[in-house]
Amino acid sequence: MSTILVTGATGNVGGHVVRELERAGLPVRALVRDPARARLPERVETVAGDLTRPETLGPALTDVETAFLVWPGFAARTAEPVVEALAGRARRVVYLSANVPQGDGEPTIFHQELERLIRASGMSWTFLRPSGFAVNTLGWADQVRTGVVRWPYGQAGRTLIHEKDIAAVAVHVLTSAGHGGAAYPISGPEVLTQAEQVRIIGEVIGREVRWEELPPEQAREQLLAAWGDANFVDAALAGWRSLVDSPEEVTDVVEKLLGRPALPFRSWVRDHEADFR
Repeated sequence: MSTILVTGATGNVGGHVVRELERAGLPVRALVRDPARARLPERVETVAGDLTRPETLGPALTDVETAFLVWPGFAARTAEPVVEALAGRARRVVYLSANVPQGDGEPTIFHQELERLIRASGMSWTFLRPSGFAVNTLGWADQVRTGVVRWPYGQAGRTLIHEKDIAAVAVHVLTSAGHGGAAYPISGPEVLTQAEQVRIIGEVIGREVRWEELPPEQAREQLLAAWGDANFVDAALAGWRSLVDSPEEVTDVVEKLLGRPALPFRSWVRDHEADFR
């Protein structure tokens, strides 16, 4: 098998993808900004490169047929030259997208733009469209330690997915046939409101943690300071608001592809218990 390129190789999902491929004895190359700081298994080839600087990608793309693409940040400014560079070397790409609205209109967030470019690239493609990432609840960790989480839309219903499940699906798709042109909506196994997520975190770590509703306009100020992209912030807030009346749907894609149920949120919290203490 030719080399599999993994971008986002030190991130929450990409790190698991790299390790699963390495454990399977497959040739894997990790694209990282600083190989000296990557801390990946010794058998993993690490190559310096940066998706925000497409001119740096040449060495990473040598002898690559398949790529796992995780986009950095919230903007697609360099997406077109990156996709062109991938298409010049790789035959297929698995893109970690999101469960975002699809349609024929102009893209409004970067995932839609990346999907559009990839479809037009000539590569065989597969899109993974996860629901909310369970790991994003680590953003509440400091508040959890105080016993109160203040955030908007406590009744928004999410089907949070463990990053291990996203990675396992990615590895399955990267290493098996029959996924060209597929867009997989993957989710966790249950619908939980944000307030219920906070309660479960408290139960697992052994302390009471309560939810307190935060006005959306205050949350917007905080998110703008953290993320910097107004379009993405507004899309996120609108998405959470919509999930109050129309919760995310549970899908069976993880079980169909992996032959086992998706991991529940409580299992994810146990894996990250120390991060909340």
